[in-house]
Order: sequence, then structure tokens, then C-alpha cells
Amino acid sequence: MTKPLLRSLAGETLPVPPVWMMRQAGRYLPEYKATRAQAGDFLSLCYNPDLATEVTLQPLRRFGFDAAILFADILLVPQALGADLWFVTGEGPRLSTITGPADFARLKGVDDIHDTLAPVYQTVRNLSGALPPEVALIGFAGAPWTVATYMIAGQGTPDQGPAHALKRDDPATFDALIDLLTKATIEYLSAQIEAGAEVVKLFDSWAGSLSGEDFARYAVAPTKTIIAELKTRHPGIPVIAFPRQAGDNYIGFHAATGADCVAVDDSVSAEWVARNVQPDGCVQGNLASHHMVTGGEAMVSEVRRIRDALSGGPHIFNLGHGITPDADPDNVALMIETLRGA
Repeated sequence: MTKPLLRSLAGETLPVPPVWMMRQAGRYLPEYKATRAQAGDFLSLCYNPDLATEVTLQPLRRFGFDAAILFADILLVPQALGADLWFVTGEGPRLSTITGPADFARLKGVDDIHDTLAPVYQTVRNLSGALPPEVALIGFAGAPWTVATYMIAGQGTPDQGPAHALKRDDPATFDALIDLLTKATIEYLSAQIEAGAEVVKLFDSWAGSLSGEDFARYAVAPTKTIIAELKTRHPGIPVIAFPRQAGDNYIGFHAATGADCVAVDDSVSAEWVARNVQPDGCVQGNLASHHMVTGGEAMVSEVRRIRDALSGGPHIFNLGHGITPDADPDNVALMIETLRGA
């Protein structure tokens, strides 16, 4: 095993941690903007294997990351299940809503998702044959709770209130949706692995709005089910789990879910992670995204601090959340230079 990312995921502590960035193919890069304009719109880009391959490769050419992550979106699964999906410029995604059993009944079955998602699998195949030999290929999906919050509200919300309300008022429909998304996510990620993904990641972006028994039931349990089934079908496949803003619930998440790596956001310190999470396995994170905008000595100092704090165990360097469109590519280059240098 020569790829640094895979070595870290296998539990090895490397002198220099491998590095990649969430949303590393994105609007902060002029070449991405040009390719997206060529595609016409965001969803057309996601479903065009040649162009999606191109934007996935762009940050690798520019920065030399240790991993490529498939260019797609977590809301392609709801679309494949029959939800209407569109994007409003400057505002983000919009979906048809699931507010009760009648809406849920209109969704397709799990076996029907692959017709819609076939172009995504082709992108994975393209990338599998195009990456440098030292670069790992990451596939991904949204975790069921996070995807459900969008399907229930029809858009992103500050507090995931509509999802919490459906969970409270119509638990049968809510649980059925979580179950459907869990099964669909298994099929989606399994198909990505069959197409060539060497690692898969589950993004639970809104896990932080769950607490107590709800966290165990809707963040931990679906993740555990997905990982167990993927490892049954694809022995040895490493899985990164990202229950964003989980706080103290990061503790024990490796063991509770079977994840090979737990990604952490920047609301917790690297020192805290080293004490409480890293003893259980590989961790990923957790530079605050704003440093990619502001750069300077503050960023350099923070990169070194995180690297040093997590140097005692397996670590994949990354941001605490996705890079933002106003980031400066020069700051990304400086971050990598600092990480790999002094």
C-alpha cells in the first residue's frame, strides 16, 4: 500500500499527513468556473462524466493533493429516488417536499436509482483510470439524516426544524424515509466502489442538530448499518464518517459505527481531538475554512498547530468544512507548502 491516504486510513502514523480538501473542486478556482459555464448549470455538470472528471482533476493539477473526491452532490440520491431537484442561483438547492405518507409513497424504490446515477458511476470509472498512482479516489454520499432534512424542508434550513417536526409528529413516515435513504446510500456507494472508488465518505452535515437518543438513532445507527453492509460487500474498503458539529458525540464514534476515520469540524480543537477521538483511529481535519480566505501568518501558524497536535496518530489533514467560493488559491498552495515543509 503506497498511497499516503490509504496508509493513514489503515492506521499508520505518517511523518507528514496526507491532505485533501472538502469541495476542493469548486468556485474558488477559475478553471472550475470555466468548466461549469461549459456545462450550463450545476446539475448538468454533475451528470456529465467528462466534465465532472475534468473538474475533479483540476485541483490535483494545481495543488498535488493526496486524494481526489468525486465531483457530485449529496442531493443526487433524492433526485434518483424521484424527488424534484433544482438549484436557485445564489440561494442553493430546492426539492419537492416530503411532509407525510402520501409524499413518501410517490418516491421510487431503491432498485430504481441507478438509471439516474449511472453517469456518476462513469465519472468514477474515468477517474480511476486517470489519477496519478499515489493519489487515492474518494467516493461519497450524504448520510441519511442530512439528506432527509433537505427532502423534508425542500431546502437547507438553519435548524433543520421541518425534519425535527416530522420526526416528532409522524415518526412512521420519518423512519421510513431514513430507512429508504439508508438502503439507497448502500447501493449508491457500493456502485461507486465497484466503479473504482478506493475510499468512501459519509457527510452528515447536520448531525450537530441531533442530541441524545436522536443522535444514536439517526446519526449513529444508519452510519453503522451502511458501513457494515459496505464492508460485507467490499472487504477492506475504508470509510470516513463526518458527523459535523457532533461535539462530545465525536467521542466513541469510530467504535459505534465501524468507521475507519472520523472527520471533525473546527468547533473542536485539534488538541481535544488528539485526546478524545484519535486514540480510537484515524482522524481527519480540521483547519477553519476562513483561513483559506485570509491566509497569512495566522493560517501558517494554525496549520502547524493542527499538524503537530495530531502527529501522534493517524491523521488526514483537511478543513473543518468545505472551502468557500471566496477562498484564494494562493492560500491553498501556502497551506500545503506549510504542511509538507517546516
